[in-house]
Amino acid sequence: MKKLISLILIAVIAVTALTACTTGTTGQKTYKVGICNYVDDASLNQIVANIKAELAATEKAKNVKIAVVEQNCNADSNVLNQIITDFEAQKVDLMIGIATPVAIAMQSATEDSKTPVVFAAVSDPLAAKLVTTLEKPGANITGTSDFLDTEAVMKLIFAQNPEAKTVGLLYDLGQDSSTTAIAAAKQFLTEKGVTIKEYTGTNTQEIGLQIDKIISDGCDAVFTPSDNTVMTAELSIYEKLADAKILHYAGADSFALNGAFCGYGVDYANLGTETAKMAAEILLDGKKPADMAVKTFDNGTATVNTDICEKVGLSYDDVAATFGPFCTKVQPIKTAESFE
Repeated sequence: MKKLISLILIAVIAVTALTACTTGTTGQKTYKVGICNYVDDASLNQIVANIKAELAATEKAKNVKIAVVEQNCNADSNVLNQIITDFEAQKVDLMIGIATPVAIAMQSATEDSKTPVVFAAVSDPLAAKLVTTLEKPGANITGTSDFLDTEAVMKLIFAQNPEAKTVGLLYDLGQDSSTTAIAAAKQFLTEKGVTIKEYTGTNTQEIGLQIDKIISDGCDAVFTPSDNTVMTAELSIYEKLADAKILHYAGADSFALNGAFCGYGVDYANLGTETAKMAAEILLDGKKPADMAVKTFDNGTATVNTDICEKVGLSYDDVAATFGPFCTKVQPIKTAESFE
């Protein structure tokens, strides 16, 4: 079935047609932008929505036309490569890649064409070898990073439960976005003398199977970085964790939206807006990605799920007061599938 879906997606991509960058009869110059999302989840979808909204605002402000073709590879590398090949065949003026795997594939595919690439939500552009330095990327690629301050999340765990003895790490081994954060979590917990339990999976089903192990092992808390595989599974796992009164801390507010106790990290709506602004500077102002510093953001917002607070017997006000000294902002959210 997965192969069939991939073939259908590739077929749809192959027949997609966009007009080239031209000056139309109204005098508006038309630019062509290809956006590829990695997977369907609340955070990444929010980024795409805000990129498109900001590009639309740029059209009006600058009297230009920005033709956008939006694709989602659904974590399928074959589909991803076909999407990028199609973008190149259509001679897009710029590509936007959402999440690390898409950015890496776009960088590799555009080495010869030099088509500008702007990435969004790449947790560690240096470790992913996308840029030479954050200040001077050095090639045809730049973008925005959602780098996670893992130590800050660890401090929240122990502010809420100073007696925590066992912390589970739930993530996908294959997600580049998790590598640095998991290493940082291990270092922090080891230095604190806390028992570490690792639980990994490469898809929603495998992640789901780890929850029973987390519960049977008696974890006091669970940490997940900005891991897209776990993000897509969150709606299917949060109730079991809450029933067991195990608090799930994660590296994005979308996790809390989908049922985790706390999501800590960047404002993804703003990240999407800033990504689009960088793309507009390249298209309209002639800026070179090689000279444009990667944008990073304040990681100081903790989003707490009030439904989970109630289910595990906590007061949101008490939690907010506990987290306050460790965050720039604490905000409540209720469980939902997507942001309004």
